[in-house]
Amino acid sequence: MYSTLPEWLQHLESLHPKAIQLGLDRVLSVRQALGVVQKVPVFVVGGTNGKGSTCAMLERILRCAGYRVGTYTSPHLLAYNERVRINGEPASDEALCQGFAEVERARGDTALTYFEFGTLGAWQVFEHAALDVIVMEVGLGGRLDAVNAFDADCAIVTSVDLDHMEYLGDTRELIGREKAGIFRAGRPAIVGDPMPPQSVIDYAESIGAVLKISGRDFGFGGDRQQWGYWRREPDRLVKRGGLGYPALRGANQLLNASSVITALDAMSDRVPVSVGDIRLGLATVELPGRFQVMAGRPSVIFDVAHNPHAASVLNENLSNMGFYPETWAVMGMLRDKDIGGVLERLKGRVDHWMLCDLGGPRGTPASDIAAIIAERGIPGSVHTHASPVEAWRATRERVGGDDRIVVFGSFLTVAEVMRDYMQSPRPPVAGPATPPPAEG
Repeated sequence: MYSTLPEWLQHLESLHPKAIQLGLDRVLSVRQALGVVQKVPVFVVGGTNGKGSTCAMLERILRCAGYRVGTYTSPHLLAYNERVRINGEPASDEALCQGFAEVERARGDTALTYFEFGTLGAWQVFEHAALDVIVMEVGLGGRLDAVNAFDADCAIVTSVDLDHMEYLGDTRELIGREKAGIFRAGRPAIVGDPMPPQSVIDYAESIGAVLKISGRDFGFGGDRQQWGYWRREPDRLVKRGGLGYPALRGANQLLNASSVITALDAMSDRVPVSVGDIRLGLATVELPGRFQVMAGRPSVIFDVAHNPHAASVLNENLSNMGFYPETWAVMGMLRDKDIGGVLERLKGRVDHWMLCDLGGPRGTPASDIAAIIAERGIPGSVHTHASPVEAWRATRERVGGDDRIVVFGSFLTVAEVMRDYMQSPRPPVAGPATPPPAEG
């Protein structure tokens, strides 16, 4: 057995020849060997975008209500421990190592993928943490994702859009069926997408899930100061007014927040929460890397937007920030993403593209992104760099104090820049921007 978390993580990476191998057989067999019994309510959150925000809101509200909460999300930004939280705090190296050791003993010769092993290990950490409720985020899809080896007492599908098409299908209908696989018969199935694919509705109805759809069964409205929530019941209309906006910034957060309230109401017999808990939870929720606006000048925004739908939301959020002389984008992406679609959604929003290489077999060279910008006539100066940190530092040298920098395109890009941002002194920047030198 291994004694440190880095050793375990290296072991996880070496077990299976493929980084992603969808299917539940391996996880279910090891789950059975572990003797897993679900003793507390489990919320499972799937969807294309908004999963992390939804999990964070659920976790925070439940904690405000006094529950001891275990939360499993992915990927992480700065440390693997972020994926497994106990009452909002990352799990310790010791707890993770113990969980991994238990999975290793139970798996026999079953070759688990990195994510499968990590999911089972997270559950073992939860087993020893005396929890009241568990929140789990789907990694990819839903139906065949390792998280779906656990039965959702309440499932939420936040949105359905085109992403991971090589695994999930190339239409919203096909992808929607995969996302809906986390629903369970007779249990709440909350859909935050106001225009869900028919496949989501059909599957929920075919298994007898208790389906609630945004805009049909619940929703929201409001003004610049506050918002209100509503939900239809067979005999009445439930309303909650005067709610403060979530601490998480962004145009889609009320969609996520209303889904969370609907899910909590559906589970009120097992994990009751008060309106006060909801207010406090939404007001104090935090989630790094999701339209995270840092204090100081120039304005710096971290956002892990990496598909066209998320890029559209990022564009809307940027447009709502007010006037900035120039916007600088530090961007790096993986080659299996719809890079052209992301760029199109931000067309005209960026003045300077500071592109960066991402290493590894999935990384896209900055020059390839530059070529797509040229082919599609995306406006803005274009400059390529060997790494996210190099692109970030080049931007910092030239940006004006009243400008803004948005770092996006991949968790890897955001993580590398965020680490450098947190570790480096940030002297005040003033005056006009200095245009980057023309590339040869």
